[in-house]
Amino acid sequence: MSLQVDHISKSYKDQKALDEISFEVAKGEIVGLLGPNGAGKSTLMKILTTYLEPAGGTAMVNGFSTQSQKGDVQRAIGYLPEHNPLYTDLYVREYLLFNASIYGIGKQRVEEVIGLTGLTPESHKKIGQLSKGYRQRVGLATALLHDPPVLVLDEPTTGLDPNQLVDIRKLIREVGKEKTVLLSTHIMQEVEAICDRVIIIDKGKMVLDASLESLNQDQQQIVVVEFDYRLEEQAFKVLPQLEKAVNTGGFVYELYFNTKEDRRPAVFDFAQKSELKILELHQKSNTLEKRFIELTTPGK
Repeated sequence: MSLQVDHISKSYKDQKALDEISFEVAKGEIVGLLGPNGAGKSTLMKILTTYLEPAGGTAMVNGFSTQSQKGDVQRAIGYLPEHNPLYTDLYVREYLLFNASIYGIGKQRVEEVIGLTGLTPESHKKIGQLSKGYRQRVGLATALLHDPPVLVLDEPTTGLDPNQLVDIRKLIREVGKEKTVLLSTHIMQEVEAICDRVIIIDKGKMVLDASLESLNQDQQQIVVVEFDYRLEEQAFKVLPQLEKAVNTGGFVYELYFNTKEDRRPAVFDFAQKSELKILELHQKSNTLEKRFIELTTPGK
């Protein structure tokens, strides 16, 4: 297992931030870490990245202990914090070369990561000139420089516009094919669009650990699609097993199907026949949101 967390606990004075948290994550898994503000997500990530030591329990990253083998853990992990710390006066390539020198990495790897993260057209600019989306790419590129087997991403899509969201989601999914990714977020749609599995923490306790597939079993399927043109909702009636179509703003629609079968191919075919371009297409589960509310509402 790439990540092994065994009965981790941590307190701040009288407040218990983590209470006997245990889970494992295998290579190739993208796991979403959800929870209300103050649930303990950031504390857990700081323990996994060796910034904090637990009061009890153990954590292993790629077989190394976060307490006794910190250097090995730091080499095995790539970390993108919520507030992405960047030197805005440096050029993109200059900044990445500086970070690469810390790891003893050559220029060739820097160029590989620039290409992988889609930074090539912006690599000649100062970081301070970049949009939020491209700054996030620089943060991801920095985390990937030393080719770590494990990535820990804290709110990687916060503040991005819809186009930037699509790009960063695609990048994380691509990277997650070869690495272990733990992604902390408070946005349900991010978990549904990116992750294979979700862990929910509330008041320091783990209240759910389940695959997205298991949560979606026997549930109504919702496909979210964004076109380059607005349609009347009745235009979707030609789609088999469609219950209703709802325009949620602009050119974005939620299509409700009464089936477990993936209807995204049908929506794709519909777009082609209608000569529409699809800007975004993913499944949405109202189950996850309901479960989150049930498990984290005070007095539950």
